[in-house]
Amino acid sequence: MSTSQSTVDYIVEQLAGAGDVAARKMFGEYGLYCDGKIFALVCGDELFLKPTDAGRALLPKIKEGFPYPGAKPWIIADEWLDDDVFVAKLVRVTAAELPMP
Repeated sequence: MSTSQSTVDYIVEQLAGAGDVAARKMFGEYGLYCDGKIFALVCGDELFLKPTDAGRALLPKIKEGFPYPGAKPWIIADEWLDDDVFVAKLVRVTAAELPMP
């Protein structure tokens, strides 16, 4: 199932406080980048966040799923999208822990 452009636009808008967030089309879905680092995927209209220790430490509960067949589990972050301040913080700490490409 592919992701709608309106979903990606909403997610990018909600993450504006995290830094320079951009979406790039990948294999019919989207990769999300913060300051040049890929930190999430949007697949099937769901936001999948790369799992990091810093990101996990912020979350009161963690729901994991698979963004595509054969993938390792990623954190499903849809639950926090409406709280733009919290989700921006979650993205910042996640991206800070990830290496540059």
